[in-house]
Amino acid sequence: MGSGAWTIEKRSSSRNETFSGESVTVHDTGCLSIVVLGASGDLAKKKTFPALFNLYRQRFLQSNEVYIFGYARTKISDDELRNRIRGYLIQGKGASDEQLDEVAKFLQLIKYVSGSYDSSEGFQLLDKEISEHEISTKTIEGSSRRLFYFALPPSVYPSVCKMIKNYCMNKSDLGGWTRIVVEKPFGKDLGSAETLSAQIGELFDESQIYRIDHYLGKELVQNLLVLRFANRFFLPLWNRDNIDNVQIVFREDFGTEGRGGYFDEYGIIRDIIQNHLLQVLCLVAMEKPVSLKPEHIRDEKVKVLQSVLPIEDEEVVLGQYKGYTDDPTVPDNSNTPTFATVVLRIHNERWAGVPFILKAGKALNSRKAEIRVQFKDVPGDIFRCQKQGRNEFVIRLQPLEAMYMKLTVKQPGLEMSTVQSELDLSYRQRYQGVTIPEAYERLILDTIRGDQQHFVRRDELKAAWEIFTPLLHKIDNGEFKPIPYQPGSRGPEEADQLLERAGYIQTHGYIWIPPSL
Repeated sequence: MGSGAWTIEKRSSSRNETFSGESVTVHDTGCLSIVVLGASGDLAKKKTFPALFNLYRQRFLQSNEVYIFGYARTKISDDELRNRIRGYLIQGKGASDEQLDEVAKFLQLIKYVSGSYDSSEGFQLLDKEISEHEISTKTIEGSSRRLFYFALPPSVYPSVCKMIKNYCMNKSDLGGWTRIVVEKPFGKDLGSAETLSAQIGELFDESQIYRIDHYLGKELVQNLLVLRFANRFFLPLWNRDNIDNVQIVFREDFGTEGRGGYFDEYGIIRDIIQNHLLQVLCLVAMEKPVSLKPEHIRDEKVKVLQSVLPIEDEEVVLGQYKGYTDDPTVPDNSNTPTFATVVLRIHNERWAGVPFILKAGKALNSRKAEIRVQFKDVPGDIFRCQKQGRNEFVIRLQPLEAMYMKLTVKQPGLEMSTVQSELDLSYRQRYQGVTIPEAYERLILDTIRGDQQHFVRRDELKAAWEIFTPLLHKIDNGEFKPIPYQPGSRGPEEADQLLERAGYIQTHGYIWIPPSL
């Protein structure tokens, strides 16, 4: 390691390494059947199947133990499905013969079944195909593992769950399991989310349900617990005595681009803030868990959500970029925000008085997602350098994953003058040659291993909706109007004014530049 070279090794799927350094054996019983429901849709071909391919390529999925079934209403053949997803498995041109061979072998593990989402015939046929595969591998009935991935709209979740429960479960319990992975959005408000949770909860135990939020699979989001609780110098700083404000930001430099009709039904708060950014907030603000067991971590996340005070109207700014309603799928009088800045306040001993600013928007002047922890001013500033900016700890989630600490240092030279600089850990530079896995790869592997740490529990989902439902109902009823803003801008000026009122002090003259290799 002294040379700075890093490597990534291919590992067997039967070993699972914990944070503590222990190696836990995952006892594989029967064969593994992964069923991608909605296999002909965009999510499946762009995210789910490529994630499965990368797990296969790294030997986390073995060809002698796994088989993949695609299920959808579209009437196509096995080869037609394989051809649809082939181009998404390897990015860029110039694939090697070895890569093409891996793709061909992976595609042969995929079989397609066509059927409706609410009738028994299709799911009986699916169960027949799965059972035949299990028999062919000499798997004992009841020891097989069945994973159902819902690349589907939530409206069909209840009927699909009912079909799986009635026709596609393991026939007996001999060490095998049946698990379901459900995608967001989990409802549109507290009432609809609770209804959906109740419908699924009647059919499956909580231990069988994996509510996926892909932000929890991002490398630097998963690093948050390690950063906070494995580094001594953060422990005494991470509180209201030292931290002035926390920003969690999501910015895109493009608009809805063909998703206008879908997006207009949900808006930026439901699409990004209520789930992705709120999950990040939990990891930034939670107390140290008793252990790294999934339930202990999720218990602490729920405590944070339950400590959030009701959102004040004056601490919300909504925006809608000009031209949004030009999309023919968007109503001309749409009140849906494409931008939002919301200040949350956590009522507990650690965070009382510290604003957590959640900000997300489309058609802005940059693309990034980051956490920005701004510390308080230095008392008794003998260098008179406060105008240069405060100390900040920034965790850049995407793109160009990095974490850096903004701090004041002496300007090189004969004069005693100060300047802002940074301590920088840029992943591309530090971990050269290491491929950072996609979030979906990590989360699907967690599902196979039965690790629910990075998935949303039912009470956690409820607490999240309780925070945002009153605001969302005001928007839906037209009581809150978005402010127009120019595409390619920072968003509404009122949002910057809200940040200033919340206590955030922007650094002028300093720009973080990702280091070159």
